[in-house]
Amino acid sequence: MTEETHQWRGRRPDGLDDTTVEALNLLSDALGMAVRARGHLYSFHQLTGGAHERLAEAVELLRNAGHHEQAETLSKELLGLDVLPGRWTFQVVEEYDDGYYAAFTAMEKRLRDDLAGGRRNIQESELKESQQS
Repeated sequence: MTEETHQWRGRRPDGLDDTTVEALNLLSDALGMAVRARGHLYSFHQLTGGAHERLAEAVELLRNAGHHEQAETLSKELLGLDVLPGRWTFQVVEEYDDGYYAAFTAMEKRLRDDLAGGRRNIQESELKESQQS
């Protein structure tokens, strides 16, 4: 990123009022929380997948140890069970990504483009400038 691009990112467009800057800052903060929630969904997906793999290993070991009834019960009642009705974790992640997350990121960009010429982090940039001068 060039110095010129860096300077452009933080400067407030002419006529942009404090209330709008604050609203855009809150919108950006809210998007950051949605990004974190998305990361937690990916963690949920990976942890659930890991639990599923260990469960499959436990079923196999129970079979090898001669506990066929218990292995069969685990296999039929838990192995492959949907985490939500009709959904595995990858489907939950995909629906979040394609629905709420996509809508949120598009709306944040649209409002930022419409109100601030696409500039990001105006409030934080102004805070940085005030604290460094």
